Amino acid sequence: MGDPLERLGSEAEGFESSIKDDLSMEIDPPFKENTATADDWRKALSKVVPAVVVLRTTACRAFDTEAAGASYATGFVVDKRRGIILTNRHVVKPGPVVAEAMFVNREEVPVYPIYRDPVHDFGFFCYDPGAIQFLNYEEISLAPEAACVGLEIRVVGNDSGEKVSILAGTIARLDRDAPHYKKDGYNDFNTFYMQAASGTKGGSSGSPVVDWLGRAVALNAGSKSSSASAFFLPLERVVRALKFLQKGRDSFVNKWEAVSIPRGTLQVTFVHKGFDETRRLGLQSETEQLVRHASPLGETGMLVVENVVPGGPAYKCLEPGDVLVCMNGEVITQFLKMETLLDDSVNQKIEMQIERGGKPLTVDLVVQDLHSITPNYFLEVSGAVIHPLSYQQARNFRFHCGLVYVSEPGYMLFRAGVPRHAIIKKFAGEEISGLEDLISVLCKLSRGARVPLEYISYMDRHRRKSVLVTVDRHEWYAPPQIYTRDDCTGLWTAKPAFQPDAILLSSGITDLGGTGSQAGPPSSEVISVGHIHRDSHEELTDGVASMETSYEHASEGAHSRDEFDAGTKKRRVKENFSSDGSVVADCSFPETNEGNLEDPNTMENAVMGDFQAANLATANASLAERAIEPTLVMLEKTMEGFPGKRDPALRRGDSVNLVGLSRSLQATSRKSTVTNPCAALNIGSADCPRYRATNMEVIELDTDFGSTFSGVLTDEHGRVQAIWGSFSTQLKFGCSSSEDHQFVRGIPIYAISQVLEKIISGAQGPPLLINRVKRPMPLVRILEVELYPTLLSKARSFGLSDDWVQALVKKDPIRRQVLRVKGCLAGSKAENLLEQGDMVLAINKEPVTCFRDVENVCQALDKNENKDGKLDMTIFRQGREIDLLVGTDVRDGSGTTRVVNWCGCIVQDPHPAVRALGFLPEEGHGVYVARWCHGSPVHRYGLYALQWIVEVNGKQTPDLDAFVNVTKELEHGQFVRVRTVHLNGKPRVLTLKQDLHYWPTWELRFDPDSAMWCRKTIKALDYTGI
Repeated sequence: MGDPLERLGSEAEGFESSIKDDLSMEIDPPFKENTATADDWRKALSKVVPAVVVLRTTACRAFDTEAAGASYATGFVVDKRRGIILTNRHVVKPGPVVAEAMFVNREEVPVYPIYRDPVHDFGFFCYDPGAIQFLNYEEISLAPEAACVGLEIRVVGNDSGEKVSILAGTIARLDRDAPHYKKDGYNDFNTFYMQAASGTKGGSSGSPVVDWLGRAVALNAGSKSSSASAFFLPLERVVRALKFLQKGRDSFVNKWEAVSIPRGTLQVTFVHKGFDETRRLGLQSETEQLVRHASPLGETGMLVVENVVPGGPAYKCLEPGDVLVCMNGEVITQFLKMETLLDDSVNQKIEMQIERGGKPLTVDLVVQDLHSITPNYFLEVSGAVIHPLSYQQARNFRFHCGLVYVSEPGYMLFRAGVPRHAIIKKFAGEEISGLEDLISVLCKLSRGARVPLEYISYMDRHRRKSVLVTVDRHEWYAPPQIYTRDDCTGLWTAKPAFQPDAILLSSGITDLGGTGSQAGPPSSEVISVGHIHRDSHEELTDGVASMETSYEHASEGAHSRDEFDAGTKKRRVKENFSSDGSVVADCSFPETNEGNLEDPNTMENAVMGDFQAANLATANASLAERAIEPTLVMLEKTMEGFPGKRDPALRRGDSVNLVGLSRSLQATSRKSTVTNPCAALNIGSADCPRYRATNMEVIELDTDFGSTFSGVLTDEHGRVQAIWGSFSTQLKFGCSSSEDHQFVRGIPIYAISQVLEKIISGAQGPPLLINRVKRPMPLVRILEVELYPTLLSKARSFGLSDDWVQALVKKDPIRRQVLRVKGCLAGSKAENLLEQGDMVLAINKEPVTCFRDVENVCQALDKNENKDGKLDMTIFRQGREIDLLVGTDVRDGSGTTRVVNWCGCIVQDPHPAVRALGFLPEEGHGVYVARWCHGSPVHRYGLYALQWIVEVNGKQTPDLDAFVNVTKELEHGQFVRVRTVHLNGKPRVLTLKQDLHYWPTWELRFDPDSAMWCRKTIKALDYTGI
């Protein structure tokens, strides 16, 4: 680990890396004179450039050292007849990848991985040579023997995103240490690298390093960000692998078959040290003379053991600092010679002579098959990617190969606190030594079971950490699957991890691993509270509990960012339990990062998540009910204790008690005084549309209890007057930076009791299963206009007459304000009638001064059938009073009940947070892209969030039904023309390639009868036919 100077060059942003100081001076081979002229270079480049391709790769899943994502790189044709392209290993990817090659004339062809070296940074794609019809090109020959110090070279590739870039340089070193890029990612080792000051940047990985004859003498791999230094991989091992592939291809007629390339390993990392350093390590002078005599002229040092992977063939036989002298009786001082011997001795015993502190030792070791410790399969469950620990990461972390490694925690594991790169050691009380053990335990667990999991991480390797995992195989994920690499097709084929009938859908009380747990609420955690001081709040505090509800993030964010947050955002909820298990909840909605989630925590719209109360076995409510339902149900028993039909009982100066739980789950009661019982919230729009409280008055106290303490506000008699809830806003700094901020205020209970009355009275509306009882959800009539208060003194400056000022003061002598229009929701009945800045003076000839006045007149419309749902509004606009009939809208509070996942993007009806911005496209607004997944086709082709899909292949898609009817006719691998309209109104047309293999089309629907989200596959590939 070091400073971020060395980087891989496949992506524009590169990878963080480090560089080590050179401690010894090394002598390079003699300089060879270069006599090439400008004409020679022109002829060489005219032959090379047509054979260089731009590779656009998409890693469909996180795997091993690589995260899911899309990038571009370079490759070049090394075998035209067989269709073989050479590039870097970190471009080919160790996991599932979809890629295309674009030639210099812009012809595109799909490519498939046929080999990626487990250690060294090279790999091969194959393509159909017959698909290139309009370009004359020749393969680039490989000439590793031509590399020498002083050789003038050209690096031809896709540097910094340019299709063709030619950079000049001179090879300065042939024996540079392999660059170290990341402490937890891919690193090459046991090889020398070349170095030249060619100044390559992102996108140039896989570029050929050519001489004036047009031969590739090295493979560009990485660079140093603080200088012009570039690092090239020697081609000797590349030539060997290519010969195996060519021989294997000639053995088959119609298609590629898997070709075995022998690779051996001792799971030991060697470094090349100068003779001075080896003497300091204890090398005897006689041994040094023997080595110098047996080595080529100009040899500068020997190979020294740097580290040994635990559990490998050399573990406890070799140690760091051991100096390698001979292997099988032959003096070895170069990586190439050592690797040649190991590759030719797979599963055979070799004899090694070393010196340790000046003492000669001889050890016999069995060479291990390197491919056997390179994983070629993984388990995908609830968004997590889990596979055996590879040799690459075992070397980085110093763990045994084959341990159960979390490459991506996904929803279930991230929610429990399991990080990326974790090693699972114990699950549900059983030791986990391999992936098969984990699958065996997982298939026995019922949905909702909460079991302990123990893991270790490389950052804290000496202590195990224990967490509780809720077995949460939710419907928005496919059942657990095993993906296995098929080297014949270049694809990873999926099959069920276990039989569906082995999955128990529900359970009663589950006690696994010594931990008793109730399997009912997989997304809620209910913890009992002990006794507190016996006072007037005794019953209240005894019923308070803490609950966490998680939102599932099945896809990535609104902007392309190479980060992983697994997609789980939490909200803290305080609950009050009555005798029948009803609850009251206080919600905190922390905001997500700008690039993670377009609509993360919208009450009316967040797509994925579930709320389950204390005694609910399975209750997946839609997002609107999950935000308000707990509150409504609890109040059913104690309705008479709330001042629901009166003005707020609290006034400025009243004493209140804040009763709730602290972060440490201690019941607490604190006394405070009301400073403002009717403070208007003013939360601005975030960068990405998401829920924000509007048209709401809250209660402010004179004591700052912090943002982590929440509960309820009670009066002196213990009656609940408000919920002490958390709100989220986005603070912006300058033009480009912002920060999420939370604050806590009191939500008056009358705002909840109005809706609760309708539920209790059996209001007409869509039914919803609550506590196993179907209840009609109320239809709420609202004026879809965002309002804000303005002081009357300021309103007078805008021209408001004294008569109206006096009328409004008489109506409300405390607030002394008038409501103004901030904006109308797009698509609402008020959209084209009210304008920004309008002052709302009266409704139905009655003055209005606060948000509650507007709510009351809206509710009164339900009792008056003659109004046709319209309000007679008197407004003040630009110095004139105007009377308008403004329509209202009826909402059921169900929020989003249907979403579709197509090509890795989540589409749905636009939610209120989007409509609040005041824009909907005229072409149709029913297919709004809310989110997208890293590594998906929409990531690869740039169909990001915050836009509407209005047309697919020339067919309009005004709603989800039309969109599904169009997309289900599309075939796998078909290019699709998509017309979109962005949130800023800008239209765009793009094409993308559908991939049903890794990204099938499916939809989620919320079923109110079962309170569950149901997943239905619209179109997918039949894996048995691949």
